Amino acid sequence: MSRITQTGRRRVGFGLVAAILLVGLAIRLGADEPEIALTPGEAWEDMRQRSSATIDPAITGRHWFRIPKSDARLRLVDAEYGFVTPLARFFTIGFDNERIGSIRMSPQIEPISLDDTLKVVLDLQDQWRKGGWLPIHIKDNPPFADTPQWHAQLRDVNRGGVSYWQAGDKYQVMLLVNRFKDYRNPNEERYLITLALATPWIPQ
Repeated sequence: MSRITQTGRRRVGFGLVAAILLVGLAIRLGADEPEIALTPGEAWEDMRQRSSATIDPAITGRHWFRIPKSDARLRLVDAEYGFVTPLARFFTIGFDNERIGSIRMSPQIEPISLDDTLKVVLDLQDQWRKGGWLPIHIKDNPPFADTPQWHAQLRDVNRGGVSYWQAGDKYQVMLLVNRFKDYRNPNEERYLITLALATPWIPQ
């Protein structure tokens, strides 16, 4: 009986060690996701040095954009208003004379289902609310929500949805969702999210 108990304890011990290692690996992998960490208006080289994703230098005296060399998430570097997106495949960062301009990205690596789309946009909105961002132009473009009305609107290929958020006088975000014809999955509903970040460009 003691041998069985001892064996059982060993198995439990090994199981706990394995579980701890797996959790640690998952945390490490999440932390190692390539990211572009930036603040609109800062020097392009500051962003390059801070980011773990590779991106080319800016061009002196030019107004243009660059694309990260791999899928990458966006991290807005701001002690009060910062937020983080999921990994993005479409990700453009504009520059003007070697300074960060506007950012336009799709915080996903492929077209996704409506449920997954709402998870992404609601998580972003939660981060903004907690950070003190405020939705603007809510009469015509209210924040996204997991409601039958929003489901119906987003499923309408001619409508989609958009929401605008502002962080004090520092940043604005446009969050846009549209239904997408995914030829790899022609019988499934798929969606694309577009996120644009810049210094405020739309009057409140």
